[in-house]
Amino acid sequence: MFTPRAKLRTAVATTAMAAALTGLGAGAANAAGWPALQAGAYLYSGTTGTGSVTTVDLGDLGTCHTLPTAAKSIQIADGAASVELYSGAGCTGATPWRSGTLTQTDLPWAMLSYRVVPAS
Repeated sequence: MFTPRAKLRTAVATTAMAAALTGLGAGAANAAGWPALQAGAYLYSGTTGTGSVTTVDLGDLGTCHTLPTAAKSIQIADGAASVELYSGAGCTGATPWRSGTLTQTDLPWAMLSYRVVPAS
């Protein structure tokens, strides 16, 4: 027979597992429509990873690149580099938006240029 303490631990573990699975399900639904996550960095001209794609050279640290078409979403999976995006051409404009090393998100506004920076 289970003791009351063992029953409580089992109930807590079951509740935690259910909450974790619910969170994973919500995350999967939120990511629906995105291209499959793959190593590297990609900028998209549309939201949720749609439109034309620009592949970012993560080895080209510090060089400013002006995009032919504004980026509206980003997907990056890399442990060593992040991408700084700018609202103006030539890496100008408001304070840059910086990705993490694992990001799949719509950008807060259209971005016209970027540079690769070491992950912080």
